Amino acid sequence: MSLSSSSLPVATLGTPRIGPRRELKLALESFWAGKTSERDLLQTAAALRTANWARQHALGITVIPSNDFSLYDQVLDTSVMVGAIPAVYGWESGPVPLATYFAMARGAQGDAHDTSCGHAHHGRSVVAQEMTKWFDTNYHYMVPEFSKDQTFALSSRKPIAEFEEAKALGYHTRPVLVGPVTFLKLGKSHDAGFDPLSLLDRLLPVYVELLRELAQRGADWVQIDEPCLVLDLDEATRDALKRAYAGISAAVPELKIMLATYFGEVGDNLDTALALPVAGLHIDLKRGPDQLAPIASRIRPDLVLSLGVVDGRNVWRTDLSGTLDRITPVVKQMGTHRVQIAPSCSLLHVPIDLALETDLDPDVKTWLAFSVQKMAELATLGKALSQGRASVADALSASDSAVISRDTSPKIHNDAVARRMSGLASVRHNRQSPFAQRAEIQRKAFDLPRFPTTTIGSFPQTATVRNARASFTRGDITLDTYEKFLRAETAEAIRWQEEIGLDVLVHGEFERNDMVQYFGEQLTGFAFTKHAWVQSYGSRYVRPPILFGDVSRPTSMTVGWWRYAQSLTAKPMKAMLTGPVTILNWSFVRDDVPRSVACRQIAFAIRDEVIDLEEAGAGMIQIDEAALREGLPLRKSQWKTYLDWAVDSFRISSSGVQDKTQVHTHMCYSEFNDIIDAIGAMDADVISIETSRSKMELLDAFRSYKYPNEIGPGVYDIHSPRVPEIGEMTELLTLARQRLTDDQLWINPDCGLKTRKWEEVKPALVNMVAAAREMRTALASGRRMN
Repeated sequence: MSLSSSSLPVATLGTPRIGPRRELKLALESFWAGKTSERDLLQTAAALRTANWARQHALGITVIPSNDFSLYDQVLDTSVMVGAIPAVYGWESGPVPLATYFAMARGAQGDAHDTSCGHAHHGRSVVAQEMTKWFDTNYHYMVPEFSKDQTFALSSRKPIAEFEEAKALGYHTRPVLVGPVTFLKLGKSHDAGFDPLSLLDRLLPVYVELLRELAQRGADWVQIDEPCLVLDLDEATRDALKRAYAGISAAVPELKIMLATYFGEVGDNLDTALALPVAGLHIDLKRGPDQLAPIASRIRPDLVLSLGVVDGRNVWRTDLSGTLDRITPVVKQMGTHRVQIAPSCSLLHVPIDLALETDLDPDVKTWLAFSVQKMAELATLGKALSQGRASVADALSASDSAVISRDTSPKIHNDAVARRMSGLASVRHNRQSPFAQRAEIQRKAFDLPRFPTTTIGSFPQTATVRNARASFTRGDITLDTYEKFLRAETAEAIRWQEEIGLDVLVHGEFERNDMVQYFGEQLTGFAFTKHAWVQSYGSRYVRPPILFGDVSRPTSMTVGWWRYAQSLTAKPMKAMLTGPVTILNWSFVRDDVPRSVACRQIAFAIRDEVIDLEEAGAGMIQIDEAALREGLPLRKSQWKTYLDWAVDSFRISSSGVQDKTQVHTHMCYSEFNDIIDAIGAMDADVISIETSRSKMELLDAFRSYKYPNEIGPGVYDIHSPRVPEIGEMTELLTLARQRLTDDQLWINPDCGLKTRKWEEVKPALVNMVAAAREMRTALASGRRMN
């Protein structure tokens, strides 16, 4: 029997924009390379939007979003929309050129003939805006930059244009905007002591102008995302939210606002959220399952509640019957006219279509749902709630069977792993000696110059490398032929590193498809896909492994390639591994055990590899924890629990070696102030970090903490096609020396070089080595670098 004769709205909040076959990536990179025109790029983008709307409509989604598409990043789109474009990019007023947009995203070399941003950038060499993680996801956003004299103006009509575009195709959409308060809180300012939130009164008129025009063009609902509501907020931010939505409501009373929160519980911000003059509130019931009852009991009678019941951040199939059991009482209480069914957050964070995966283990595949399948789940839930469970009996039965299959499968559990985990307390979790003693031993062993130079690990994966891998995967070439090719690429990379004078070498990782996938493919408990791409930033897409069961390492994973590489040089050759926390955080992780358990299982596997590398002769072993901070819970009250098991997992992996073995790690863009104690507790001998876009400001955390170990602050931004000059790098090194001692400093790029081109990498690294030599010469002569 149905709960109501009226249908229950089903929404998506946002969908992947990359295309089932990575059409957006191909279009962007072709445009950046100057092979296609701006018109070609925009036509591809329009075709992807059309396909997204049609797919949602066909699957039964009744609240279809627009303006969830982006050529690069939705926060960058918002900066451009409101005219928050720093003067360095040369824009003053009027429509924002695509060249300016991509200069903000990627930087611009400044050569009048350079078309890497789609057009020559008026001869200016500019760096990209800072980039960091979107809350606790693996998606990166471009950090807005504000100044005390900031002005705003409606400078991009993208939300209006895409609403009209959908309407012309017959789709009445709900436009999506990043909320004004979240937008300001995500930003930064170089003006000392300036709080971007103070710009709210200047920003609101732009939002009002935009919303008024959307209303005039027929929009009845607009989704405004304010995920800041799941953070620890001060009263100033809560007041800003009240002021923002009071202003919007008064200025555009005819428009209904669905205020979207996600990635956690609203918690102590609930009073604020419920008091805002909006028409609807979306809540994440996957990350914040316990908030349903208190919200349902206190919600205003005029407020629509959007229930985020399908996981927008993970790939596991929804337990439809269990979900219905849980939310049916709320729907009965409120009525179908006051409830919407939705994913927990935008489906941006999951792959597009499970049907494309033809080689997955059949059992594992039945446990999964990607964006298309999640939309079908949403439609099933909506139909069951409005027409009764009998109307979707087959779908519920299939869901029930998948739940039982996963719970009982022998593929999930490994007794040997369980036994090893039970002996966790007996394993050494610390290095043999304190860092000061280890450092003395290591300096004598390696005898490196001051400011030693190295890279993070990977070198460009050229079309030749990718084609060879594809040929081997298809069976077109033999393993012997493929490995001969990889050895030749490795040997050439080592020869070139020696030629330019790098001090510590890497083998280039040409045999590796991805820094997580490569290891996961050699561990038990992981499944892999061929087409399950998700966006990390811009045109950088990843295929996260699917961690479905207990993890172990059947045999060594990297020793053979390290041994071959070291045989080609007398210089130190770093062995390269991905750390347990990063493997965990960059995978779709099982949800049937605590994440801490899964992480420590991976840590034991990496520990085995570290010990094997040391026994093979590796003196430097890098265990990258690029994703350590992104797993940090959004609420500070939960930080300690996460950091305790995350740091412990790293130490399990790294502490089985002797003092003479130098352990390196690498971390991507992070607010290190948040986790500096944990970084210290990791006790890596050398940490390399991304600092170039922040002008070394991120090192302030290490200076304040008096971090004793060695640090390689990145001196050039590898996410941009720019080749930095020697002077730029020496300037950054001078800033680093103001924060750290000379004995602490290493010199390296911001991150791995896999995604760059050799014609960018070679001159950049030549300049980096030259910058290091200038610093050494200046130090030896007592000359001050300015």
